[in-house]
Amino acid sequence: MNRLIWAAAVAVLLSACSSGVRLNDVPVEHKSGTDVSQTLVDPNASSRVGQSTVTGVALDNAHATAAMMATNRTVYFDYDSFAIRPEAQPVIEAHSKFIKADASRKVAIEGHTDERGGREYNLALGQKRAEAVRRAMSLLGVSENQIEAVSFGKEKPAVLGSTEDAMAKNRRAEINYR
Repeated sequence: MNRLIWAAAVAVLLSACSSGVRLNDVPVEHKSGTDVSQTLVDPNASSRVGQSTVTGVALDNAHATAAMMATNRTVYFDYDSFAIRPEAQPVIEAHSKFIKADASRKVAIEGHTDERGGREYNLALGQKRAEAVRRAMSLLGVSENQIEAVSFGKEKPAVLGSTEDAMAKNRRAEINYR
Protein backbone atom coordinates (compact mmCIF):
# COMPACT_ATOMS: atom_id res chain seq x y z
CA MET A 1 0.00 0.00 0.00
CA ASN A 2 2.86 2.37 0.86
CA ARG A 3 4.44 1.71 -2.52
CA LEU A 4 1.21 2.66 -4.27
CA ILE A 5 1.03 5.94 -2.34
CA TRP A 6 4.71 6.68 -3.10
CA ALA A 7 4.21 5.90 -6.78
CA ALA A 8 1.22 8.25 -6.93
CA ALA A 9 3.16 11.00 -5.14
CA VAL A 10 6.10 10.66 -7.53
CA ALA A 11 3.75 10.78 -10.53
CA VAL A 12 2.15 13.98 -9.22
CA LEU A 13 5.55 15.57 -8.60
CA LEU A 14 6.83 14.65 -12.07
CA SER A 15 3.74 16.03 -13.76
CA ALA A 16 4.24 19.30 -11.89
CA CYS A 17 7.75 19.56 -13.36
CA SER A 18 6.52 20.08 -16.92
CA SER A 19 7.75 22.98 -19.02
CA GLY A 20 7.06 26.42 -17.62
CA VAL A 21 6.80 27.99 -21.08
CA ARG A 22 3.25 29.14 -21.66
CA LEU A 23 2.75 30.04 -25.31
CA ASN A 24 -0.75 31.39 -24.75
CA ASP A 25 0.48 33.88 -22.16
CA VAL A 26 3.02 35.60 -24.41
CA PRO A 27 1.95 39.23 -24.93
CA VAL A 28 1.56 40.15 -28.60
CA GLU A 29 0.18 43.53 -29.54
CA HIS A 30 -1.84 44.57 -32.56
CA LYS A 31 0.27 47.40 -33.98
CA SER A 32 -1.37 47.80 -37.37
CA GLY A 33 -3.55 46.03 -39.89
CA THR A 34 -7.08 44.81 -39.42
CA ASP A 35 -8.11 41.92 -37.23
CA VAL A 36 -9.91 39.21 -39.21
CA SER A 37 -12.83 39.14 -36.82
CA GLN A 38 -13.36 42.86 -37.43
CA THR A 39 -13.21 42.61 -41.21
CA LEU A 40 -15.57 39.66 -41.51
CA VAL A 41 -18.25 40.77 -39.04
CA ASP A 42 -20.89 43.38 -39.84
CA PRO A 43 -20.51 45.93 -37.00
CA ASN A 44 -24.05 47.25 -37.53
CA ALA A 45 -25.75 43.88 -37.29
CA SER A 46 -27.23 42.81 -33.98
CA SER A 47 -28.63 39.39 -34.83
CA ARG A 48 -26.23 38.62 -37.67
CA VAL A 49 -22.96 38.57 -35.76
CA GLY A 50 -20.41 36.51 -37.68
CA GLN A 51 -22.07 37.00 -41.04
CA SER A 52 -19.42 37.56 -43.67
CA THR A 53 -19.28 40.89 -45.45
CA VAL A 54 -16.36 39.75 -47.59
CA THR A 55 -17.02 40.08 -51.28
CA GLY A 56 -16.68 36.95 -53.38
CA VAL A 57 -13.64 36.24 -55.49
CA ALA A 58 -14.33 36.33 -59.21
CA LEU A 59 -13.18 32.96 -60.52
CA ASP A 60 -14.38 33.31 -64.09
CA ASN A 61 -10.86 32.83 -65.35
CA ALA A 62 -9.81 29.50 -63.82
CA HIS A 63 -6.31 29.73 -65.26
CA ALA A 64 -5.62 33.11 -63.68
CA THR A 65 -6.85 31.82 -60.33
CA ALA A 66 -4.73 28.67 -60.56
CA ALA A 67 -1.68 30.74 -61.42
CA MET A 68 -2.33 33.12 -58.53
CA MET A 69 -2.74 30.23 -56.10
CA ALA A 70 0.41 28.48 -57.31
CA THR A 71 2.55 31.58 -56.93
CA ASN A 72 0.83 33.32 -54.04
CA ARG A 73 0.63 31.12 -50.97
CA THR A 74 2.01 33.67 -48.54
CA VAL A 75 0.27 36.11 -46.23
CA TYR A 76 2.57 38.85 -44.91
CA PHE A 77 2.25 40.57 -41.54
CA ASP A 78 3.41 43.83 -40.00
CA TYR A 79 6.08 43.88 -37.31
CA ASP A 80 4.94 42.36 -34.01
CA SER A 81 1.42 41.76 -35.34
CA PHE A 82 -0.82 38.88 -36.28
CA ALA A 83 -3.56 41.01 -37.86
CA ILE A 84 -4.27 40.09 -41.45
CA ARG A 85 -3.69 42.94 -43.89
CA PRO A 86 -6.51 43.85 -46.30
CA GLU A 87 -4.34 43.03 -49.33
CA ALA A 88 -4.10 39.41 -48.12
CA GLN A 89 -7.86 38.84 -48.28
CA PRO A 90 -7.96 37.81 -51.99
CA VAL A 91 -5.25 35.21 -51.36
CA ILE A 92 -7.11 33.75 -48.37
CA GLU A 93 -10.44 33.81 -50.21
CA ALA A 94 -9.08 32.06 -53.32
CA HIS A 95 -7.41 29.31 -51.30
CA SER A 96 -10.52 28.92 -49.13
CA LYS A 97 -12.72 28.43 -52.16
CA PHE A 98 -10.26 25.90 -53.60
CA ILE A 99 -10.06 23.94 -50.33
CA LYS A 100 -13.84 23.97 -49.82
CA ALA A 101 -14.36 22.50 -53.30
CA ASP A 102 -12.81 19.17 -52.25
CA ALA A 103 -13.22 17.80 -48.71
CA SER A 104 -10.10 15.64 -49.14
CA ARG A 105 -7.84 18.69 -49.53
CA LYS A 106 -5.75 19.47 -46.47
CA VAL A 107 -3.48 22.42 -45.78
CA ALA A 108 -0.93 23.39 -43.19
CA ILE A 109 -0.71 27.08 -42.39
CA GLU A 110 2.88 27.71 -41.27
CA GLY A 111 3.50 30.82 -39.18
CA HIS A 112 6.90 32.54 -39.34
CA THR A 113 8.55 35.60 -37.77
CA ASP A 114 11.60 37.74 -38.36
CA GLU A 115 14.76 37.28 -36.29
CA ARG A 116 13.89 39.83 -33.60
CA GLY A 117 12.73 38.52 -30.22
CA GLY A 118 13.29 35.36 -28.23
CA ARG A 119 12.57 31.83 -29.38
CA GLU A 120 9.44 31.31 -27.26
CA TYR A 121 8.03 34.70 -28.17
CA ASN A 122 8.54 34.08 -31.88
CA LEU A 123 7.03 30.59 -31.70
CA ALA A 124 3.95 32.10 -30.04
CA LEU A 125 3.72 34.95 -32.57
CA GLY A 126 4.16 32.52 -35.49
CA GLN A 127 1.37 30.36 -34.07
CA LYS A 128 -0.92 33.37 -33.74
CA ARG A 129 -0.23 34.31 -37.36
CA ALA A 130 -1.02 30.79 -38.56
CA GLU A 131 -4.16 30.74 -36.39
CA ALA A 132 -5.30 34.10 -37.81
CA VAL A 133 -5.18 32.69 -41.35
CA ARG A 134 -6.83 29.45 -40.20
CA ARG A 135 -9.64 31.42 -38.53
CA ALA A 136 -10.14 33.55 -41.65
CA MET A 137 -10.46 30.39 -43.76
CA SER A 138 -12.88 28.89 -41.24
CA LEU A 139 -15.03 32.03 -41.38
CA LEU A 140 -15.09 31.59 -45.15
CA GLY A 141 -16.49 28.07 -44.75
CA VAL A 142 -13.43 25.80 -44.80
CA SER A 143 -13.83 22.82 -42.49
CA GLU A 144 -11.66 22.91 -39.36
CA ASN A 145 -10.42 19.37 -40.03
CA GLN A 146 -8.93 20.47 -43.36
CA ILE A 147 -6.61 23.08 -41.82
CA GLU A 148 -3.68 22.74 -39.45
CA ALA A 149 -1.88 25.76 -37.99
CA VAL A 150 1.78 25.34 -36.99
CA SER A 151 4.56 27.72 -36.02
CA PHE A 152 8.21 27.75 -36.99
CA GLY A 153 8.92 31.09 -35.32
CA LYS A 154 12.20 32.48 -36.62
CA GLU A 155 13.67 29.04 -37.43
CA LYS A 156 12.95 28.99 -41.20
CA PRO A 157 13.56 32.43 -42.69
CA ALA A 158 12.50 33.00 -46.29
CA VAL A 159 15.28 35.56 -46.74
CA LEU A 160 18.54 35.80 -44.83
CA GLY A 161 19.64 39.20 -43.62
CA SER A 162 18.89 41.90 -41.09
CA THR A 163 17.57 44.56 -43.44
CA GLU A 164 13.97 45.72 -43.06
CA ASP A 165 13.13 44.25 -46.49
CA ALA A 166 14.51 40.84 -45.52
CA MET A 167 12.70 40.85 -42.17
CA ALA A 168 9.43 41.93 -43.82
CA LYS A 169 9.57 38.85 -46.08
CA ASN A 170 10.08 36.62 -43.03
CA ARG A 171 6.96 37.89 -41.19
CA ARG A 172 4.56 35.57 -42.92
CA ALA A 173 2.16 32.63 -42.91
CA GLU A 174 2.54 30.13 -45.73
CA ILE A 175 -0.30 27.99 -47.08
CA ASN A 176 1.05 24.53 -47.92
CA TYR A 177 -1.07 21.77 -49.39
CA ARG A 178 -0.55 18.20 -48.15
